[in-house]
Amino acid sequence: MRFSYIFFVPWLLSVFSTVTFPLSASVHGAETIYLLYNAINLSVRVKSLDKFAKEGKIDKNLAFYLDIVGATEEEKVLFREALMTPVEVDPVLLSRFLRTDEGERLMDYFGDVINIQGGRNGKSPLRGSLVQAAFEPEGLSLINVLKKLPVNMQIDIKKTLRLSRQIEVIVKGTYLFSEAVVNLSEIEAQNSTPINFFQLADIREPGPFEVEKPKRWILRNKKRNIQRGGQKFYVDVYRPQTEREGKTPVVIISHGLSSRPEDFAKRAEHLASYGYVVALPQHPGSDIQHLQDLLDGYTGEIFYLDEFLNRPLDISQTLDELERRNITEFGGKLNLKNVGVLGHSFGGYTVLALAGATLDFKGLGKDCNIELGKLNTALLLQCRALKLERKDYNFRDERIQAVYAINPVNASIFGEQGLSNIIIPTFIGAGNYDPATPFVFEQARSFPWLTTKNRYLLLQEGQAHVDFSQLDAGLTDMINTLPNLTLPSPILLDNYTNATMLAFFEIYIVNNQDYKPYLQSSYVNHISQKQNFPAHLISGDSTEGLRKFIKQYRLDNLDIN
Repeated sequence: MRFSYIFFVPWLLSVFSTVTFPLSASVHGAETIYLLYNAINLSVRVKSLDKFAKEGKIDKNLAFYLDIVGATEEEKVLFREALMTPVEVDPVLLSRFLRTDEGERLMDYFGDVINIQGGRNGKSPLRGSLVQAAFEPEGLSLINVLKKLPVNMQIDIKKTLRLSRQIEVIVKGTYLFSEAVVNLSEIEAQNSTPINFFQLADIREPGPFEVEKPKRWILRNKKRNIQRGGQKFYVDVYRPQTEREGKTPVVIISHGLSSRPEDFAKRAEHLASYGYVVALPQHPGSDIQHLQDLLDGYTGEIFYLDEFLNRPLDISQTLDELERRNITEFGGKLNLKNVGVLGHSFGGYTVLALAGATLDFKGLGKDCNIELGKLNTALLLQCRALKLERKDYNFRDERIQAVYAINPVNASIFGEQGLSNIIIPTFIGAGNYDPATPFVFEQARSFPWLTTKNRYLLLQEGQAHVDFSQLDAGLTDMINTLPNLTLPSPILLDNYTNATMLAFFEIYIVNNQDYKPYLQSSYVNHISQKQNFPAHLISGDSTEGLRKFIKQYRLDNLDIN
């Protein structure tokens, strides 16, 4: 028990470094931190902690506490490091975040564990001290947060231990679910016909077509709310300099939250080099400009609520524009009856909705009230949808015939019933280092709910949601604060995605069966050989095996639902 609650607050500080809203500090500030466990009420003076952090000296007050919990010398050293080590975080982003619904929800949860003395929820003084500490020259460290607290606080040790166990469930669950996918992938590979992949073309490499410089179109979506993101949005269009034989395949790419079309240029260029026309629409109201508006104080929301509706409409509007220009700009060569869509994160939600997934408000409401679910960062985004008008939304676009969703936000907002409505080929990409759409909560849980005949799940070990050669909504700073964390090369992850993406679209929107060997577990094993961060592919054949594993996991009282 002692290790859990000595080091709980430093962990909590790391979590809050990705979030938070300033509060005026009192003149005197907090003097004492109380630790409550049944009838035991321990207290530690903030001055004692400050002296220990700065000088390494343990006074009688702190010594009594450390003796009670039985801290070892090694743990004392680690505790001092935890007090002093700053977390890199943009204080303005921290400040703005907790003005949002998502931030309020998160702080409510942790404020129930760390209370104002007497038992009231401690979210207000806690978030205020976090932001004030972040603005200090020495940065956001635990000791600075404690010194900024305006009132004495108490930590409920029982709730702390419960939170610690919940974190262990998530960590263990991620490991176990990853191992399950690895084992199922190996079984599929062993059951497949042996192929000498060295004799096949390497589709990780660019294709034979030179790619034109992208053109930018400005479109107007009249269904958009002018006050919520505006009606205008741009579309970047990539095309090969020469046309491939037959009809030209088309793919639309939907970017993620606080991102932009340009961040997916490499995906577009890879497809265009194989003869595709690729369109990347902007989603105003949930893009990188909207994040800047949040930082500048022009909005108080991470994304506008209407984005759940507007994003799919942006894709359909882009397809309408391609149809309008098909004759005049593409010689009528575009195949707009069998279109592929690719989406990342919030874009994953977008393309699954276009594929036919329907919103499950009842299931979402249930998930949003489950305690463990509050540690799912993707659920913070999904719970916003509960503010939508309750009605049946249908975003299905019949022109779309294959969907590739990377790190999709999906499990709670669609649920089993909503995802079972998809009847077109579906590919799900996931990463087991992903803090934004955690694999154990989102993709591993939801993949068995897909019932469409052709479905695939790609797990990339070490993939952490974003390409860290680019910055994305503060996630880089958060990942960099984690100790001893090594990430795979973006080039390696690109290879996994580019190869499977191309093979998937060639088979399901071009009907090119020559690419079938690339869309199986043995091929992904082949390109993962000797890599520290391999990838693993399973198909619908492994659905029952994954479902049985999930059932067994629940029997161990480690239910993630």
